[in-house]
Amino acid sequence: MAPLPDGFSYAEWNATYNALSFGIAAMGSATIFFWLQLPNVTKSYRTALTITGIVTLIATYHYIRIFNSWSEAFTVASKDGGDYHVKLTGAPFNDGYRYVDWLLTVPLLLIELILVMKLPQAETVSLSWKLGLASALMVALGYPGEIQEDLAVRWFWWCLSMIPFCYVVFTLAVGLAEATSKQPSPAAASLASAARYLTVLSWCTYPFVYMVKSVGLAGPAATMYEQVGYSLADVLAKAVFGVLIWAIAAEKSAVEESGKLLPN
Repeated sequence: MAPLPDGFSYAEWNATYNALSFGIAAMGSATIFFWLQLPNVTKSYRTALTITGIVTLIATYHYIRIFNSWSEAFTVASKDGGDYHVKLTGAPFNDGYRYVDWLLTVPLLLIELILVMKLPQAETVSLSWKLGLASALMVALGYPGEIQEDLAVRWFWWCLSMIPFCYVVFTLAVGLAEATSKQPSPAAASLASAARYLTVLSWCTYPFVYMVKSVGLAGPAATMYEQVGYSLADVLAKAVFGVLIWAIAAEKSAVEESGKLLPN
């Protein structure tokens, strides 16, 4: 929980405020949608869809906490109908909620993808453990650098966290290619492939946002870019990714119910 820099313009404050509001709305709406869809998929895929809803529920809670912390850290006022002025209240802005969120949700995101692909049980268990632990290690290694102002320290922890990051991305992009091709219909295979690559794409956003404060940007602008960037990446990685998980589950359920694929 690093202290906020002073000197925020209203535009910088408002951009972050709106990004966090968008995060709450997107995650909350996605949670309701996923859980309402549970009766519409077969039993085989309800666990994956339930986990998808849990991920967005956890994210909704933490976005509310981040939003409230951001609001409490500032006063925004207009004098005599003029421009809005933003001042720090002295209350801390706790961005650590993001890392608590990621530590819980990132492993679950990978597990829900593995579950909905319906791999052999031994492979499902093995991949869930490997990818879950690697992603949790990635988040844990990133946090010490996030709360540092020393650029050398930030780069050190960034490099460490990239080791498990690269392992997970490689597994998604290459390791699951064969399993994707074995999906029961072309539509299911296409959706599974889209889910894998969306995860890779959205995940690749995080290291670049992490580096915002490591490439010369500082002060309010760096904080704004960081908060907006993380918020947009989260919506892609959780809410939009969850929609793809639901679409895969719905497609495979339809195939099973039509008799083209017998349930295990």
